Amino acid sequence: MFESNLREKVKKLADFIMSSRKTVVFTGAGVSTESGIPDFRSPGGIWSRFDPDDFTIDKFLYSPETRNKQWRFLVQSGLFKEVEPNDAHKTIAWLESIGKLACVITQNIDNLHQKAGNDPARVYELHGNMNWMSCLDCGKRYSLDEILEKFATSPQAPVCETCQGILKSEVVYFGEALPHRTLAEASHHAATCDLFIVVGSSLVVYPAAFLPSYAKDAGARLVIINMSDTPFDSDADLVIRAAAGETMRLLREELSCRLN
Repeated sequence: MFESNLREKVKKLADFIMSSRKTVVFTGAGVSTESGIPDFRSPGGIWSRFDPDDFTIDKFLYSPETRNKQWRFLVQSGLFKEVEPNDAHKTIAWLESIGKLACVITQNIDNLHQKAGNDPARVYELHGNMNWMSCLDCGKRYSLDEILEKFATSPQAPVCETCQGILKSEVVYFGEALPHRTLAEASHHAATCDLFIVVGSSLVVYPAAFLPSYAKDAGARLVIINMSDTPFDSDADLVIRAAAGETMRLLREELSCRLN
């Protein structure tokens, strides 16, 4: 996309935000990858190097070897490396700080919205958070840093130090339902906003991908910022085919000029 065309589209997005009474941002993997987090579904992504069936909740629960295999893979995959928020995360947090963002709904599990400065109470994590693990027997919670310190070099999956029970990441596995309360609250925000901005999501993973429909059906404007096509492009009021970080950085510059 030519720079002038992108800037014109960003100005239109800024117009939408300035006139909005309730803006909701929905983020996907295209935001995380710009911070260096590996993608799951794109060509060359994690699922091309690993059998997704090994991430089903049933296999995790009933196969010790699957848990060990999964743990070794995750440690080696780069998912646990230290990463920082990028311009997209920072701008989304800034929108909240100036009173122009009601909440963030995210498919990402990396905690980077909170790290960038969004209020955790306003971040709805549909697929969970990889920064925590819980014992399935006694319920004890551990931070990922705490677990990595003890098990990063271990070929065996981590277990609870209190009861030796299975430790599971607080991430939603295949075959596992999305957290009911989180999904219900996210759906409510989508259905009651007047501006729904998708950033870095291909909108093909359900039930999360229903949310733009809830917003549009309720009369909200729909904006999609993504490098590739999505099934909702024809319904959108504005489509920006550009990188999340660059687009959101330009948006912050544009809004800053208007607010100063």
